[in-house]
Amino acid sequence: MRKLTAVNSLLKRNNYLLPRHGSSQTAAQRTSSVRETETETKLPKMPPFNYSPPPYDGPSTAEIIAKRREFLSPALFHFYNTPLNIVEAKMQYVFDENGRRYLDAFGGIATVSCGHCHPEVVNSVVKQLKLINHSTILYLNHTISDFAEALVSTLPGDLKVVFFTNSGTEANELAMMMARLYTGCNDIVSLRNSYHGNAAATMGATAQSNWKFNVVQSGVHHAINPDPYRGIFGSDGEKYASDVHDLIQFGTSGQVAGFIGESIQGVGGIVELAPGYLPAAYDIVRKAGGVCIADEVQSGFARTGTHFWGFQSHGVIPDIVTMAKGIGNGIPLGAVVTTPEIAGVLSRRSYFNTFGGNPMCTAAGHAVLRVLHEEKLQENANLVGSHLKRRLTLLKNKYELIGDVRGRGLMLGVEFVKDRDLKTPAKAETLHLMDQMKEMGVLVGKGGFYGNVFRITPPLCFTLSDAD
Repeated sequence: MRKLTAVNSLLKRNNYLLPRHGSSQTAAQRTSSVRETETETKLPKMPPFNYSPPPYDGPSTAEIIAKRREFLSPALFHFYNTPLNIVEAKMQYVFDENGRRYLDAFGGIATVSCGHCHPEVVNSVVKQLKLINHSTILYLNHTISDFAEALVSTLPGDLKVVFFTNSGTEANELAMMMARLYTGCNDIVSLRNSYHGNAAATMGATAQSNWKFNVVQSGVHHAINPDPYRGIFGSDGEKYASDVHDLIQFGTSGQVAGFIGESIQGVGGIVELAPGYLPAAYDIVRKAGGVCIADEVQSGFARTGTHFWGFQSHGVIPDIVTMAKGIGNGIPLGAVVTTPEIAGVLSRRSYFNTFGGNPMCTAAGHAVLRVLHEEKLQENANLVGSHLKRRLTLLKNKYELIGDVRGRGLMLGVEFVKDRDLKTPAKAETLHLMDQMKEMGVLVGKGGFYGNVFRITPPLCFTLSDAD
């Protein structure tokens, strides 16, 4: 309690909880502003929802925490001072053990695309489970090929061959290996502040010390991040791309295996790449013999609203696309899609994945594509996300604590700073605000290297009322 009081005092002392005013403001005006702020911050009513969960009779929060400490990894962590025990979910809402409803604006880390327990996805999975949930790709089953056909129909160019995996990490591992095999080179260019996974090669490509262990990580060069908010060149994408050229010229043999990048950096704090960066970087990498890998694990599947795939907003066509999270609406599923020519490298030896593309997961993935199309969730992400971004920008114009509002569709970030000029990260304030929002009934994620960015990535069925 003392910590929260101290943070509140800090917020008030730095005028973060109050609208910005000139130095000539009178005491009466300041008092009036405080009253207005108190009125404005009264808890809004949650939009109506026609579902109430049955009473929960499972283990208590304390029992679950005790078991986690005894039996699960010590690396596990949780949000909030008082951890949230989520026992049920429907569409854009989740429910705790007391039946309280929360608006899920994090979506299981940009994973729940259609909505929690969407009936179309649930029914497809149950139907497949009753037939066969796993055999092996050594036998035939139409669910895998049907989903692959539907998936490639969403992609441009010659991206026509699918390899199914179980996660985004695994997809990125496979993509990087294919790039190296195809080109005969080892060096890969990644971006600082990126996150691509926590296995061997992907940890090397990841460029945040928070997510890297002190193990051998070789063959990856990290270029300057084209961050319009914190980057040294502002929004000049081509200037940032010149660093990719320099890395290749001075740090490699002049030939590289490829470039891997997110369209919008997710874990890094919903960072949009500077305009013009990806076309320039792709051109430089291809001239050095490399292939271009688009990591669409978080920004794919209609989340950015204007396009189905995040890279499309940059006007580029990659050689390899990796995906996971939203592909299965929570079912463990990932994929790599590439050209027939690049795909051929895996026929040089035996490549096999026991669970990749099993009937249950691919049935879920196919259902997700149908729902995204039939319910026009890309259009909804664009409409609702644009509205929400406008409202967040109005808050930025009003409160000094908000340094930046960014993102596309329903992949939005709000960065908190103690000083707008110095851009000093407001980490403690971010945690405090997250806790306060949870008490209000709204769940958001956080990210960024400094842990000072709200990650707003809700299910794509989010409504205008939810945004408000």
